[in-house]
Amino acid sequence: MEDEKIRLQKYIASSGVASRRKAEELILQGKIKVNGKTVTELGSKVNPKKDKVEFDGKVLKIEDKKIYILLNKPIGYVTTVKDQFQRDTVMDLLKGVEEKVVPAGRLDMYTSGALILSNDGDFINKVTHPKNEIEKTYNVTVTGKITNEDVKRLQEGVEIEQNDNERYLTKPAKVKILKIDEEKNLSRIQITIHEGKNREVRKMCEAIGKKVLALHRAKIGNIDVKDLKLGKWRTLTKQEIDKLINN
Repeated sequence: MEDEKIRLQKYIASSGVASRRKAEELILQGKIKVNGKTVTELGSKVNPKKDKVEFDGKVLKIEDKKIYILLNKPIGYVTTVKDQFQRDTVMDLLKGVEEKVVPAGRLDMYTSGALILSNDGDFINKVTHPKNEIEKTYNVTVTGKITNEDVKRLQEGVEIEQNDNERYLTKPAKVKILKIDEEKNLSRIQITIHEGKNREVRKMCEAIGKKVLALHRAKIGNIDVKDLKLGKWRTLTKQEIDKLINN
């Protein structure tokens, strides 16, 4: 029946192979087959009970057991399922997790902190899609002394460079000074944003003339990693999952 069919990208995401947006890329790149035929249309639908979906020659199956993980990512790990350069990935830290999960968003290699992973495609889409405006809070150590004028600029939005040298004005952010160490000539600030631009916080600090020395994502929504050691993970509680979904 027609109502049994779901979008192909949703099926791929629910199999735990990639996020919804990454699944769309795989389709457009011609890397997905349905019943033996390559499919490149994003509007394509499949019947989970009847159709055979393949990626790289492997048949994809929707994970029945949904799992939701919070990881306190250390520096030095890349946020990807598999790395072409053989670097350590966040998947190496998920000891004991049998389900195929994917990261909800990214943290660059030199950023630590809160990272959510799941095999629930709808949930990942909810957490990562900018329209849902889920806040991410970062603790940032920068060179020099942060002034009230710097804080105001970050709060109102600054121009940063995006892909193809395009300029982008960041959305208003919440900014708080945590510490100013004049002896060491550095400052610690807290920045809360709800966008997901590539290296956005680093670029925001660069825009006010400050170099980032350390960057840690302390919270996603109201979920923090203060009681979770670096490199360790735990499953999210039902209450935490519900809060993110109903943000």
